[in-house]
Amino acid sequence: MSQAAQNTILVTGGAGYIGSHTCKALAAAGYKPVSYDNLIYGHPWAARWGPLEVGDLADRNRLNAVFERFRPAAVMHFAAYAYVGESMNDPGKYYRNNVVGTLSLLEAMRDHDVGQIVFSSTCATYGVPAQELIAEDHPQRPINPYGASKLMVERMLQDFGKAHGLRAIVLRYFNAAGADPDGEIGEAHDPETHLIPLVLDAAAGRRPAVTIFGDDYATTDGTCIRDYIHVTDLAQAHVLGLRALELGAASAAYNLGNGQGFSVRDVVACAERVTGRPVPTRTGARRPGDPLRLVGSAARIQEELGWRPVHSDLETIIETAWRWSNRGDNSFG
Repeated sequence: MSQAAQNTILVTGGAGYIGSHTCKALAAAGYKPVSYDNLIYGHPWAARWGPLEVGDLADRNRLNAVFERFRPAAVMHFAAYAYVGESMNDPGKYYRNNVVGTLSLLEAMRDHDVGQIVFSSTCATYGVPAQELIAEDHPQRPINPYGASKLMVERMLQDFGKAHGLRAIVLRYFNAAGADPDGEIGEAHDPETHLIPLVLDAAAGRRPAVTIFGDDYATTDGTCIRDYIHVTDLAQAHVLGLRALELGAASAAYNLGNGQGFSVRDVVACAERVTGRPVPTRTGARRPGDPLRLVGSAARIQEELGWRPVHSDLETIIETAWRWSNRGDNSFG
């Protein structure tokens, strides 16, 4: 493999929310990110730090052509469907894309002798927590097809490791949130289901109210509790994972979270403080597949890889998301 290719990283889902922020972090660290995205949820304007190759994971001919052209040294794998509610209603869509699509990618990596991958997993693999602070050794018992599909990929990575020597850093996210502090990219989902952009849309008057799904949970204010982590901090964790693999690290799994939980009403109150505007709310029924509390310990990645989140207090997360949501036209010409 040529020296130039050693800096080339294939980023599946690189035109999406977390993938695009990670491409920016990769470019800043001296890598050449090549985004591979079917653009169902990604955006061409978000792939700003390297080539964009449009294609689907299931298209092995297209994947092969991209591997042959760019000869990546490693893969970062973000491409997945990630709506918990949708996964409950249409599980086949999630197993086909997240599991079968990843199998196509892993076989392409095997066939092109690419032996390193950083995988975007999720705290949804843990299911209903048995303890307040979730560590990586917590049992993985997902309660929705989205989480189950990600857990299946984790198993596939282990099996490809044993059979083919693949080394994988698995990053289990809690709630990614916020936007690039420089304002270059941010969250732009359609449909939008994430709490913070929905809350900010309500504050801006772009929607009449934000729905709180369940106010009768066994928490202080009756609403679900989640751990929010700034997307730029997530991106930096991926770069650290890649560097660990380059230095010969064995496969490992790490949580990415703050270790602090905020209820839905906490987020609403913080958004009102940051924006100086009221956030109208209404109460809806609980959503199937939603655990009461998801808060993660990131002690392992902090100790082993030196990861330190620097943007992830809730006010900063909401402030960067607020600036992004009021940016005006996001087409970037």
